[in-house]
Amino acid sequence: MRWFCLAVVTLFAVLILVFIFQNSQSVEVFFLRSNFNMRLAFLIAAAYVLGAATGGGLLALLRWSYKGAGLQPTAAR
Repeated sequence: MRWFCLAVVTLFAVLILVFIFQNSQSVEVFFLRSNFNMRLAFLIAAAYVLGAATGGGLLALLRWSYKGAGLQPTAAR
């Protein structure tokens, strides 16, 4: 099983590298009245990381509020 996980991680890393090399063109980004140029692959990676962070934060907040409200699953009687 360890070799399978290693193979999946290696394959994923190779696919990311291929993606970066294929999307090396520069794009202009406009944000909060400023503009700058960056590589398309880095822009997509930044959007993914920000989306994962906000989604993970929302999930953690929902779990915390659920536990804080004292809601417990009801046991079968």
